[in-house]
Amino acid sequence: MAQCVQSVQELIPDSFVPCVAALCSDEAERLTRLNHLSFAELLKPFSRLTSEVHMRDPNNQLHIIKNLKIAVSNIITQPPQPGAIRKLLNDVVSGSQPAEGLVANVITAGDYDLNISGMLVASSNEVEPMEQFSKLSQEQHRIQHNNDYSYPKWFIPNTLKYYVLLHDVSAGDEQRAESIYEEMKQKYGTQGCYLLKINSRTSNRASDEQIPDPWSQYLQKSSIQNQESYEDGPCTITSNKNSDSNLLSLDGLDNEVKVDGLPNNFRAHPLQLDQSSDPSNSIDGPDHVKSASSLHETKKANTGIIHGACLTLTDHDRIRQFIQEFTFRGLLPHIEKTIRQLNDQLISRKGLSRSLFSATKKWFSGSKVPEKSINELKNTSGLLYPPEAPELQIRKMADLCFLVQHYDLAYSCYHTAKKDFLNDQAMLYAAGALEMAAVSAFLQPGAPRPYPAHYMDTAIQTYRDICRNMVLAERCVLLSAEILKSQSKYSEAAALLIRLTSEDSDLRSALLLEQAAHCFINMKSPMVRKYAFHMILAGHRFSKAGQKKHALRCYCQAMQVYKGKGWSLAEDHINFTIGRQSYTLRQLDNAVSAFRHILINESKQSAAQQGAFLREYLYVYKNVSQLSPDGPLPQLPLPYINSSATRVFFGHDRRPADGEKQAATHVSLDQEYDSESSQQWRELEEQVVAVVNKGIIPSSFYPTQYCLNSYSDNSRFPLAVVEEPITVEVAFRNPLKVPLLLTDLSLLWKFQPKDFSGKDNEEVKELITGEPEMIGTEVISEFLINSEESKVARLKLFPHHIGELHILGVVYNLGTIQGSMTVDGIGALPGCHTGKHSLSMSVRGRQDLEIQGPRLNNTKEEKTSIKYGPDRRLDPIITEEMPLLEVFFIHFPTGLLCGEIRKAYVEFVNVSKCPLTALKVVSKRPEFFTFGGNTAVLTPLSPSASENCSAYKTVVTDSTSVCTALISSASSVDFGIGIGSQPEVIPVPLPDTVLLPGASVQLPMWLRGPDEEGVHEINFLFYYESVKKQPKIRHRILRHTAVICTSRSLNVRATVCRSNSLEDEEGRGGNMLVFVDVENTNTSEAGVKEFHIVQVSSSSKLWKLQNSVNLAENKEAKLASREKGKFCFKAVRCKEKEAAMQSSERYTFADIIFGNEQIISSASPCADFFYRSLSSELKKPQAQLSLHTEKHSIEDAVRLIQKCSEVDLNIIILWKAYVVEDSKQLILEGQHHVILRTIGKEAFSYPQKQELPEMELLKFFRPENTAVSSRPSVDQLSNLIKTSLHYPESFNHPFHQKSLCLVPVTLLLSNCSKADVDVIVDLRHKTTSPEALEIHGSFTWLGQTQYKLQLKSQEIHSLQLKACFVHTGVYNLGTPRVFAKLSDQVTVFETSQQNSMPALIIINNM
Repeated sequence: MAQCVQSVQELIPDSFVPCVAALCSDEAERLTRLNHLSFAELLKPFSRLTSEVHMRDPNNQLHIIKNLKIAVSNIITQPPQPGAIRKLLNDVVSGSQPAEGLVANVITAGDYDLNISGMLVASSNEVEPMEQFSKLSQEQHRIQHNNDYSYPKWFIPNTLKYYVLLHDVSAGDEQRAESIYEEMKQKYGTQGCYLLKINSRTSNRASDEQIPDPWSQYLQKSSIQNQESYEDGPCTITSNKNSDSNLLSLDGLDNEVKVDGLPNNFRAHPLQLDQSSDPSNSIDGPDHVKSASSLHETKKANTGIIHGACLTLTDHDRIRQFIQEFTFRGLLPHIEKTIRQLNDQLISRKGLSRSLFSATKKWFSGSKVPEKSINELKNTSGLLYPPEAPELQIRKMADLCFLVQHYDLAYSCYHTAKKDFLNDQAMLYAAGALEMAAVSAFLQPGAPRPYPAHYMDTAIQTYRDICRNMVLAERCVLLSAEILKSQSKYSEAAALLIRLTSEDSDLRSALLLEQAAHCFINMKSPMVRKYAFHMILAGHRFSKAGQKKHALRCYCQAMQVYKGKGWSLAEDHINFTIGRQSYTLRQLDNAVSAFRHILINESKQSAAQQGAFLREYLYVYKNVSQLSPDGPLPQLPLPYINSSATRVFFGHDRRPADGEKQAATHVSLDQEYDSESSQQWRELEEQVVAVVNKGIIPSSFYPTQYCLNSYSDNSRFPLAVVEEPITVEVAFRNPLKVPLLLTDLSLLWKFQPKDFSGKDNEEVKELITGEPEMIGTEVISEFLINSEESKVARLKLFPHHIGELHILGVVYNLGTIQGSMTVDGIGALPGCHTGKHSLSMSVRGRQDLEIQGPRLNNTKEEKTSIKYGPDRRLDPIITEEMPLLEVFFIHFPTGLLCGEIRKAYVEFVNVSKCPLTALKVVSKRPEFFTFGGNTAVLTPLSPSASENCSAYKTVVTDSTSVCTALISSASSVDFGIGIGSQPEVIPVPLPDTVLLPGASVQLPMWLRGPDEEGVHEINFLFYYESVKKQPKIRHRILRHTAVICTSRSLNVRATVCRSNSLEDEEGRGGNMLVFVDVENTNTSEAGVKEFHIVQVSSSSKLWKLQNSVNLAENKEAKLASREKGKFCFKAVRCKEKEAAMQSSERYTFADIIFGNEQIISSASPCADFFYRSLSSELKKPQAQLSLHTEKHSIEDAVRLIQKCSEVDLNIIILWKAYVVEDSKQLILEGQHHVILRTIGKEAFSYPQKQELPEMELLKFFRPENTAVSSRPSVDQLSNLIKTSLHYPESFNHPFHQKSLCLVPVTLLLSNCSKADVDVIVDLRHKTTSPEALEIHGSFTWLGQTQYKLQLKSQEIHSLQLKACFVHTGVYNLGTPRVFAKLSDQVTVFETSQQNSMPALIIINNM
């Protein structure tokens, strides 16, 4: 707040001080001017008395006056003009520096400049000093008593004249001066004259001693520099004669504002600043207004002037002594005498006439005349008294008492005068008396009565409404406000100040509003919002008054309150005004900052308003940038950049599909980030790197990242390859409702070239300043961001040299499109550019890309503090050239039937200048594709296959070989499958294993539709290396994601069981039957008419299909929609020599053909896909035999028994499907695989859905025996020993001849295991169930009832038995119980043969 240094008790007495008019001779003025001072200025620093003064009041009581101050000023005969008052106020406010936070509130009073005394000053150097005194005295008398001079005003006709003789000590004759002084004392008396000696040294003497300059603080404000030449609004000043209208000045720097060394009470009004320099016209000289420029020159000239250069410290003491003498001996005795005279006159006037007059008034009015209210007096024209009117005598006495700090007496006099003036309806005088009575009451020592604020209110209302004198009303308000503030009544003070604001003077209103705002903030509970609101109002009025600095200061102070409270519209208004005012004051940086705030906050303004803000910003910004065109590029606030969303892509853009050619999808900025997929790619790369490095991932391995974003690991410096583009995707957002146009948009970078010869070439290249041979930079000429739109820009760099690149940010011209919205007072400016959009104005600047790394959370220190790791995605290292592979897929299908085989081609192109080698492809779905095994290259396509465009290798067969298997064999090693190998990593068979620069190779690729229907995403990762090993990048990768939609085709299920006929052509047991069910599940949406099963093949190390059973009637094996076919095949063991080759991973293939063309199942692609489907089985670890045979003997036994029921037979069903598409018939081919592992267990060609187990109750007890039972299952036991009964199906016996019928039966026992088995055959078993008896009847075995045998590994043994029957019927011979145990085991297991099919015999009677 513009606080006064003094308290209000000190301020008011200093504002109302006794005035003394000084009239100097020319010679006397010349002597003082040697010190660059007028006489009045010379006395100013010494005008306050340093000691207490005593005087007696009319009651002869001693009265003490403390800190009395007098005001000496030169006589000026011209009254100040209203314009001069306004000019002075404007100058004083302009000169008050906002930086100090204080504003000088100067309110000028009217023309109450009443001189109590006059000083007549002459020099001892005059030719006739006494005559000069006489002339000066006459001149003073003429000015005072001649009616031509209405100014200056005098307190009473009998003015004290005090004669001062100035003596120049350094140049004058001291004796002459003393003699003249003696003459003066005789003529004027010792009380009325004084000899003042000054100028004890010459000014041109070298000033060895530093004499203090007490004048500078009073005179420095004399050359107030205007902001601009400004005239305030109309302000009328009513000339009045009331004797209390003094000046009050408030200032934050000291208690008075002085202008050119004169007190600001217009004895020398400020627009006659240099009148004392020319004494000849100092009295009658006309007013002349100094312009602001001449003031500025004066200020410059005055800066080097030393005041009081001829005065010594002794002279300072002499001047101080002179003021003391004048006050003690001259002024105060004169005031005391005048008070006594006025008091005597008043006492004498209180005689009969006064009483009679009052009585008459009372008589006619009926009672005591009340003090009329203001409202009653509004329409009465105020009375004006002549200067010497008897009614004014009591007021004069009150004023004199007030000046000498006798406030009790002053209050009673003012109170009496107030009543008289109200009775006479002299409203102007009444208001003055009320005002001074209130001030006197406040200043009374000991405060006998409270401050009468209502007196002040009445006075203010009277001045303003009746007398129309705003100046006096203002003074009254300021006095009252200061008094109220001293009593902490800030609310009342603020209300008073606000009440006086008006439209007629912007500057005065601004000062009052600012003071009111400070009242609100100083309250006990500060009213912060009211403070801010009134500061805004004050700033607005300062702005209208041309006080730009103060306007700016007010808005800035208000901004501190509104900022961050969510009042966005208020913030916008304040920032906009701050921006404009700062721009006017050429504080361009502040202006830019303010406009920037409007734009970067989430603005709620209308589009038109935002457009205006933006254009203002651009206009100001342009001016700033023109001041320093070569300086660094400034930071622009728009559009917003989401730095963390910045993505960096290394490499060329993906080529679009060209006809049947489809480029590998690889990585591009159009793909969304998917953490799951990114993890899959990483695993694939790790897999292939491990294979290349013999199963170990090197410690230096780091997954290749082509696209860096906020999800990727950016802790390492990324590697880019020279001559391959780097694309940076920058995410822009336009927060405004107006479109933004960015032109010449490009990346800003810093590059440090390195030649890896050892020495660093430390040259730093900024921007694109003529260094495109290092880094080429792409420039986007126009980039339009619509209102409130988020948009990404992709900017490219082309590195031509190896080294370290740092991408710093973006550089662009920011502009807006010329639209229908008009700019507030700003037209389209130069600097526009022509393009697709017409640009209204643009400025060039930059925005930095600063990306915060991830929060660190590993160590305890990092967890307890907030630390962020580095994010280096914008700092790539440019490495040496590397090969670059492009892959194209030709005739690649998008839809397949499940199991369908299709042939496509892959083209590999090396588009770099380096040869590439070690090309491999890795996929999680190796069963989906193959490049063919090693045999594929050797065997040419058969002619029939090329005719039918078949994907298979086929051979035409003759019809005789139908239904009999054709045998061939192949090794899984030839197809890249073997124990310990990685079937997912497939080497691409390049000719010479190298692809030269610019070369391309086309290779066939067979595809097989996955067994499950639906959409499949299959990832291929191509791995390749440079022929020349690079230190930084060891390998490169290329990704491709194929999307295949499969639809249902065939469902195949198969089971295998032992054949009951134990004899094969070799005479050895072990034949099996394979049952295959094939169902057409296609729902014909793919246009499939029917499926033909063309061939069924087996593949196994131990078994092979021998022939088809009962297929003569269904030779073609056609299946229409939803039809099911059943096939039965006989399988036999491979010959010993074939089985012996299994260690070399050789499989025997047997083909059973249902057509006239054999598909060679052991060749590509049929065998490839078969081996791929097997690969998951081969990957499983083989069961290791236990070392502790004693402990695990039971488990070993179980394992041997389990092996009996295992079979390793794989069935391949090959089919053709006839499809009608666009009235053309197409033939599709495919194959399904069924892997048979266990006898009697059904196997499927398609994955079975796992059924969720039903919910079980929780068990809260501990199971007693947690060990898994080591007993083999019933199914496994039944396969250990295979039994077969050989007997006649029917037997005829003459029961009438022989009552007992004996039938010979052979029991064949076959050991299916590879160990010796002890067998017990028990014939005592009887069928006990009544149902069985009813059906079959009972019979008896004759002879030995129990046999004990030992069967060697896979041995067949026959037992001859006899069954005895007593009558005809149907009998079941399957009653023998067979028990078996391994010879080296103790436990006996029963082989449960009861579940086998019944052995029925019919006994007939002959």
